[in-house]
Amino acid sequence: MLFGRHTKNPIRIADKGVVDWKYTTCGYCSTGCSIEVGLNAEGKAVTARGVADAPVNQGKLCIKGIFEHELFNSANRGKTPLLREKAIDPYREASWDVALDHAAAEIQRIQEKYGRDSVAILSTGQILTEEFYTLGKLTRGVIGTNNYDGNTTLCMASAVSGYKRSFGSDGPPGCYEDFEHTECLLAFGSNLPEQHPIIYWRLKMALEKRKFPVIVVDPRVTMFAQMADIHLPVIPGTDLALLNALAHVILKEGLQDRAYIEAHTTGFDEFANLVAQYDPTTAAAICGIDEDTIRHVARLYAKAGAAMSIWTMGINQSTHGSDGVAAINSLNLITGNIGKPGGSSLSITGQCNAMGTREWSSCSGLPGYRALEKEQDRETIAKFWGIDPEFFPKQRGLFMTDIFPAMETGQIKALWLIATNPMTSMPNMPRIKKTLQNLEFLVVQDAYSDVETTQYAHVFLPAALWGEKEGVFTNTERRVNLVRKVMEPHGNSKPDLWIFNELAKRFEQGRKIRFPETSAEVFDEMRELSKGRMLDYSGMTHDRIEAQRGIQWPCPEGAEAGSPRLYADGVFQHPDGKAKLLALPFVDNNERPDRQFPFWLNSGRVVEHFHTRTRTGKIGNVNKFSPTPYMEMNPDSAQELGIGHMTYARLISRRGYAVVLVQLTHRVPHNMVFIPFHFHECVNRLTLGLLDPYSRQPAFKQCAVKIEPATDQLAAAAANVAARSY
Repeated sequence: MLFGRHTKNPIRIADKGVVDWKYTTCGYCSTGCSIEVGLNAEGKAVTARGVADAPVNQGKLCIKGIFEHELFNSANRGKTPLLREKAIDPYREASWDVALDHAAAEIQRIQEKYGRDSVAILSTGQILTEEFYTLGKLTRGVIGTNNYDGNTTLCMASAVSGYKRSFGSDGPPGCYEDFEHTECLLAFGSNLPEQHPIIYWRLKMALEKRKFPVIVVDPRVTMFAQMADIHLPVIPGTDLALLNALAHVILKEGLQDRAYIEAHTTGFDEFANLVAQYDPTTAAAICGIDEDTIRHVARLYAKAGAAMSIWTMGINQSTHGSDGVAAINSLNLITGNIGKPGGSSLSITGQCNAMGTREWSSCSGLPGYRALEKEQDRETIAKFWGIDPEFFPKQRGLFMTDIFPAMETGQIKALWLIATNPMTSMPNMPRIKKTLQNLEFLVVQDAYSDVETTQYAHVFLPAALWGEKEGVFTNTERRVNLVRKVMEPHGNSKPDLWIFNELAKRFEQGRKIRFPETSAEVFDEMRELSKGRMLDYSGMTHDRIEAQRGIQWPCPEGAEAGSPRLYADGVFQHPDGKAKLLALPFVDNNERPDRQFPFWLNSGRVVEHFHTRTRTGKIGNVNKFSPTPYMEMNPDSAQELGIGHMTYARLISRRGYAVVLVQLTHRVPHNMVFIPFHFHECVNRLTLGLLDPYSRQPAFKQCAVKIEPATDQLAAAAANVAARSY
């Protein structure tokens, strides 16, 4: 009997009527969870579950993965192509042939009139790797524009740049298994419990087996900071000064791994001379961390048998993002923590297939980490595709964040957007809105017809969702996993691979190049092009990937399994085989709070949502937990301004304003506020968009705002609801 009851009511689990389970990989974040979608007798997706024997998630899913099956029938899915002559005209439905004929004709017209690079193409981190490869072939080998980039520039470009500068190539050197071996974890600007819940669960499982120090560097008291042994509330944008100070202590106290430095790095003398300037007292005045704490953390990290660093947007989205990543890499190099179990410099990637776009999309070069600047790379790909190598440019074109200013000045006349939504995701949104209006021609290709950018489009192409097609994703730890087709595409939407192939047929150059029709055939091309390279796929097939629940690259032909870590042999990708220790001075070039705008504005992800909410905003069981734009504010600051809990306030920057619901909390200091970045007409109306000089990634998290109570609370509520968009 329970609590005096004479009868016990058993727990009842609703029978969803599942008759078939379809294996796939989650299409949200970069964790790369293996999931199964349950179909009922009518072929409808009714539930989802984690795959128990999957090495990544071991049966676990976060709230987004649990309800991911509801995406197939979510609201405002694109059903058919739409056309209009002017952005102010109403859309009319069109056949695929008409829509693609029109898109191809407009691209060719504009290129003939203004030059090949007058057309820009912006892709995503959310389509399949085979689709990335095909889009790269179409862009580089057929359309021929050099202005081609992905929205990963907004989240991972600094990590890519930092890896290349330090190690000679992109590619995270570590893996999730390192949590089970590390003796010290240092996390920069990473809120794992909300951003990557399953990776956080992996960390918690490791901590239950053995205790090791967890140190979180973050201006805000995040959920991750709350469970950490040490929280370092760094001043926004000053991580580089902190990292230089940690290196200073390690070198001054002789805690470095001298043998590793001598054998596997260059640039030590210049690096040592630079960090000598960042003693803890000097650094404390810059970054806001007590000098004794700096010394303590440095000693913990250097004395650990194995130590690892992780980071996400808190480092990347900064004017010093690339330098910050390189400094993290240097910290691990001087302590010998690269390429060994528990020792790693691990970027926690944002989008589900951001690694796939980095590897194969050709945004920054050519497939398989090849460079446009290298003659041999150009010749290899040209011969493989059957085109003249002179068709390729000899250096990469504009980054995504430079493409929009080029549209503003008229340099770029046409834009093709694929599964990205700059009207919400780009900084300084009022400027972006005006920029889109300058275009002669805009194509939006997306699974949803109501993404904000379609307001300015001339053509809308409805694309299939992740589970309506087949191919692979690559996750944070370089694990390639399979997406099986769960359902047929919605309405008359089509897989992105089909769209790219069909568009290629509309160009004379495209009819000369082979475009495989199936993802398996595309994958075979990728395997061939990867042989002998760092990202070797040649030992993988779709069936083998599914059987192993994902395979990490490199996996050369004949290998039984992939490689969990890079650089275990101490050989790096620079020509001399050594990693570079870079001397990186801190330059304070951020917008900072002042008398007129006294608050730091910080932004980030919440667990319920993903990016611009085009998907999660339509899932009731997800959206209900965070349905409206809100702001975390310190109670003392709110009292000084006469702002109450759960009232509305206006945030104002030098670029615009936003209306938010106020939540009072001590998670933010008195001179800072925090807003989730997922909502339209909200945080990116305020951000300024300063760029990292190497990665061209925006400094989303470093700008100054002032706050006013909303005088008309009802009007503010209406404005706040409008910012929800969905």
